[in-house]
Amino acid sequence: MDNRQLFLNNLAQTSDFPLALEFTYAEGSFLFDKNHKAYLDLISGISVSNVGHRHPKVTQAIKNQVDSYLHQMVYGEYIQSPQIQLASALVKTLVGFDTLAGEKIDNVYFTNSGTEAVEGALKLAKRYTKKTEIIAIKNSYHGSTHGALSLGEEHFKRGFRPLLPGIKKIERNNFSNLELITKNTACVIIEPIGAESGIIETELDFMQKLAKRCHEKGCLLIFDEIQTGFGRTGSFWTLEQFGFAPDILLSAKGMGGGMPIGAFMAPKRIMSVLKDNPILGHITTFGGHPVSCAASLATLMVIQDEINYEELNLKSERIKSIFLKHPLVKSVRGKGFMLAAEFENFEILKRTIDGFIENGLITDWFLYCDNAMRISPPLNISDKELDLVEQIVLN
Repeated sequence: MDNRQLFLNNLAQTSDFPLALEFTYAEGSFLFDKNHKAYLDLISGISVSNVGHRHPKVTQAIKNQVDSYLHQMVYGEYIQSPQIQLASALVKTLVGFDTLAGEKIDNVYFTNSGTEAVEGALKLAKRYTKKTEIIAIKNSYHGSTHGALSLGEEHFKRGFRPLLPGIKKIERNNFSNLELITKNTACVIIEPIGAESGIIETELDFMQKLAKRCHEKGCLLIFDEIQTGFGRTGSFWTLEQFGFAPDILLSAKGMGGGMPIGAFMAPKRIMSVLKDNPILGHITTFGGHPVSCAASLATLMVIQDEINYEELNLKSERIKSIFLKHPLVKSVRGKGFMLAAEFENFEILKRTIDGFIENGLITDWFLYCDNAMRISPPLNISDKELDLVEQIVLN
């Protein structure tokens, strides 16, 4: 029995139409199948492989850590160098960006994934504020565990109720909706750029007024930078483009260089409420795994040392121009390497995606926007590789 049949027989499926592509090797911007055909990964495994597949500095960091130790103890009990070094490096990326309360984000809690970072952040906000109402943005996606799923849209959660109570939804960039944030609100969670809604940007004025409203009402503002962080939108954090930090910051996906890791971060004064009443207010066995932390630190350093954002944004404009030349593309939107190409409808989009894959270019669509193509290549994609993108797109 071949791998495809074993995949269909024994691996839990999430849809009746998986891509079912099989790759045996990956390097840089490419994935290779068993026949050695190269596929340019224009979505980076959904904004994960920000420094490409198997970046040599990331793989070397993994090998070095494997030679030292793997799991030692559940999170937060032992002093483990990979965790400490990564936490310190993350805090340094936020220097100069304080919360509206004038505090610095200086505490990091490591998780295994983005959805776990969301769960931890929601618990932290409820524990700190002693309130339970949570506000999310319409057509947002924060994960599929019960708490994170509660923030999403009805299509994905209707079969799993009961979920968290007290969830309200507001529209991105709708200023009148800010009145829904009251003294009863524990937190507002927002992606700086709505990813699964099809790359929808948050206006600067709206984000500033949102933060001010949260501060006035005593609720915490959570930035979900799980997709937008680690250089994806033309700066290390998208919060840099707004000029301030949230009360809680989330990261995952591109954070690990291909290894599983996530984090929620906050000022120590806020994070410290997880220490008592009860103690161990949030615990994890594998969060902050030494190998994942080593890979993440290497990824962070590669981005800082090798990614020039001016060049990245020039390449972004080139990608936009390439797709705008395609006869079926109506528009291209987004920032940096977090882009969406809009088509007339899903049927046209799906045929186009299938054609691109056949010709060696991997793209995808979005959960809440099925007429737009996801474009999120590795941050270090080369000009020569963009030539190949142009050749396939305009073929």
